[in-house]
Amino acid sequence: MDFVAAIGRIFLAFLSHVGRLSAFAGTALSHVVRPPFYPRLTLRAMVEIGYYSLPVVGLTAVFTGMVLALQSYSGFSRFAAESAVATVVVLSVTRELAPVLAGLMVAGRIGASMAAEIGTMRVTEQIDALTTLSTNPFKYLVAPRLLAGLLMVPCLVLVADIIGVFGGYIVGVYKLGFNPSTYLARTWEFLEPLDVISGLTKAAVFGFIISLMGCYHGYYSRGGAQGVGAATTNSVVSAAIMILIFNYVITALYFGK
Repeated sequence: MDFVAAIGRIFLAFLSHVGRLSAFAGTALSHVVRPPFYPRLTLRAMVEIGYYSLPVVGLTAVFTGMVLALQSYSGFSRFAAESAVATVVVLSVTRELAPVLAGLMVAGRIGASMAAEIGTMRVTEQIDALTTLSTNPFKYLVAPRLLAGLLMVPCLVLVADIIGVFGGYIVGVYKLGFNPSTYLARTWEFLEPLDVISGLTKAAVFGFIISLMGCYHGYYSRGGAQGVGAATTNSVVSAAIMILIFNYVITALYFGK
């Protein structure tokens, strides 16, 4: 019975966290659409998430496209289907690789930063000071970050789509010997708007998840520096897991039969 009781405690603790996270997300979303607004804080969060994350996302995308072109050529050459390399690169990058990899990179950089910043404010009682000054912490700290994540991660993924396809083009043309015009024609031939739209939809959801998990774990951190460190770790891990879960869910909604 002790084993069953331990499983029950874990399950109840999981349900408690899910409920608290759901209530936190609902409260934060309500403050995103209700005044007062803080455009300066939102713009600052957009620059932090979008502009400063661009180098790492760009490097990830270009080398992913290059490796994908090499691996696709190596596999398709066994079946004399080398002409499909360009199509596989553009579909893989726009549908899956660009949104997922960009989401994971942003989660590691921005999610940890949000959790550390808000967690430090929590353990040093700065959030309590905001409440004392009649400033809603959700309105001041959480809502601008949620809105910025929702808007800027799709922009990053759109740039990653272009850079990733360009990386595949460089390898395909200058290393594998494809004709440039033929490679571009094969790239555009099978690319449909739904492929790009599905990736951007994933990016918007991933941006919301990253901001939500960073703010949530930072807001409820406890125990000084050790608690802030745990909140930072938990925010990155939970965001990465939820990105992979929702990646499957959105893919099933768009392309599932």
